[in-house]
Order: sequence, then C-alpha cells, then structure tokens
Amino acid sequence: MQTNRIIQVEDKVPPRLLVPLSIQHMFAMFGASVLVPFMFDINPAIVLFMNGIGTLLFIFITKGKAPAYLGSSFAFIAPATLVIQNWGYPYALGGFVVVGLCGCVLAAVIYKCGTKWIDVVLPPAAMGPVVALIGLELAGSAASTGEIVGDGVTTASVITFCVTLGVAVLGSVLFRKFLSVIPILIAILCGYAAGLVTEYFAGERVILDGIIAAFHQPLFQLPNFQAPKFDLEAILIILPVILVIANEHIGHQLVTSKVVGRDLLRDPGLHRSLFADNFSTMLSGFIGSVPTTTYGENIGVMAITRVYSVRVIGGAAVLSIICSFVGPLAALIQTIPGPVIGGISFLLYGMIGTSGLRILVDNHVDYGKNRNMVLTS
Repeated sequence: MQTNRIIQVEDKVPPRLLVPLSIQHMFAMFGASVLVPFMFDINPAIVLFMNGIGTLLFIFITKGKAPAYLGSSFAFIAPATLVIQNWGYPYALGGFVVVGLCGCVLAAVIYKCGTKWIDVVLPPAAMGPVVALIGLELAGSAASTGEIVGDGVTTASVITFCVTLGVAVLGSVLFRKFLSVIPILIAILCGYAAGLVTEYFAGERVILDGIIAAFHQPLFQLPNFQAPKFDLEAILIILPVILVIANEHIGHQLVTSKVVGRDLLRDPGLHRSLFADNFSTMLSGFIGSVPTTTYGENIGVMAITRVYSVRVIGGAAVLSIICSFVGPLAALIQTIPGPVIGGISFLLYGMIGTSGLRILVDNHVDYGKNRNMVLTS
C-alpha cells in the first residue's frame, strides 16, 4: 500500500487491513469511553455493547456516508453525578432518555429549516477557533489521563506517556506501506510494553496482576442491562446538556468534513447525523448504558491514517460488541495503562486543534478585517 493513498468513506478494505484498522479505532476510543462508566460506578461492558450498537445505527441512519464512532459522552458527567447521588443511577438513565428524545426533535427542526443558518451564526472566523478549542481543551484531559500532571506524576508514567506519544508521532511520519496505516495501534502496543517494563523496575505489579485477573474472568459474561426511572426534577437537571451536545456534534461534523474532504452537514445531512447521535443516547438510557457522542479520538485516527472507510468504523463497532460479552477480553483491554491512553489522546486531540486552524486557512480568513478579528477573539 502506498503511504499517500486515501481510503475514502465508501471504499472497501481488504480483510488483512480491516481487522488491524478496526482494532486501532476500538483502542483509540476505549480509554476515554470507559472512564465515564467508572465515574458512574457501573460495569463498562454495557457501555462497550452500546457504543458498538450506537455506531452501527449511526452508520445505517447516515446511509454509510459519515464515518464516526460513538463513544461515551463526557458532557453528562456533572449533572448525571448529581442525579445519581440524590436519586440513583436509574433516574440518570431517565434523564438520558429525555435528552436523547429532545435531540431527535431538534434534528427534525433542522431537517425543516436546513443548515444555512450555521454559516450565518458560525462563520469560518468563529467556527475555526471553536473547533481548535475543542481539541486544545481536551488535550488537558489527555494530560491528566496520562498522569503527567497533578500529584500522581511518576517517572514511570512520564516515560510510558512519552514512549507512546513518540512512537505515534514518528510512526505517522516515518512508517511506510502497511505500517503507515496503523501507527496508533503500534504506539499503543509499544506504550503497553513500556508500561510493563517501567512497572517492573518500580517494583510494582498493577498491570501484570490485572492481566492475570483478566484470564480468571468467565469466558462469557452478559452485560448488566437495567431500565430507566423518571423524575421531573432529575430530568430538568440533566436536560440543559442538550445545548452542549448539539454544539459538540456540529463541531465534530465540521472537523470530520474537513478531514474527509466532504460537506457532511449537507450529505448525508446534519439532521441525519444529529438524529443518529441522539437516538443512540436515548436507546442507551433505555438499556442502562451512558449517553453516546461522536468521538474526537477516532476523528484524529482518521486524520492521521487517512483511512475514512465506514467499514473500518463498523468493524470496530462489531469488535466492541464482542468484547462486551467476552469477560477476559474486556478485562484485558481495561489493563491498558493511563499514560498509554493519555499519550495517544494527546496526539489525537492535537489533530482536532489543527483541523480548526485548517478551517481558517482553507477559507482564507482575512484578519485585516476587524469583523474577523472580533469573531475569532
């Protein structure tokens, strides 16, 4: 395979590439996606299941024209945590259902009104910085996940973080042929090895004990499904999140449009992608999972590898569903060290930030005009 080849959204991918590329996408979303169920104190298996189902639904609803992986949404953490503390997790699920339903209604409104208002409300001088800030803001969370800031910083975490990030960066630039399309997967494997080595020299066994414990899990485990409960006060606490996730979704679709070189807001349409995103969130609430959203990490993977095929995204979704039922496999993936996830996310979020700058460049934003200066500021 030539390194400069772009695999487009509708392109078929040979099996020898499909599996590793799909694994790469699954690993890219995994670290951040399972953090949300950990914060809510629920089993992440149900989240892996719904992320896969939601992604397949997204591909189907958008007619296979919008490559996106749906992972756990961080926007709900603060209000949902408050609801869980006061009413319990089932009532948070009720809030997820209602927010998802309202998002579907918003998608219907957009279907009737079109998307031209986006260019008026969010011109390139405003949208470029918004997209860039999505990536730059998330970079801080990647540093925290990577344990290179705060009180928990250790030499081992910094080394593991730097090895992961270094291999990902150098691999994206230097790898050729087959290796050039899986630099993220290779970086994760190298980072995992670095984590084991640094742990050994530090006299610890956290990762190793996690690996041993993973193989003592039952081979088949059913995800923990549960039903939502509804309370008006709990719903009203969570409902304002609809404004955040709608803005986040538009930003992600604009970034993905720039990455793949197509206007996804018009084809398949913002109404389709927004409906798919929120329908998945509503379904998540009904079965006991957390809300879903299009994932920045996977946008970053596409930007680096230039592989946009929905078949690869769909393959990752199927693998995620399988992992949710295989006890040892799901537990083994959870042993990936935080610095490995953080190192990868740091690069992928940076790619989103760069995409925001690309919007300014591609639209030839003239900062000699005071209007553009003010909008960006």
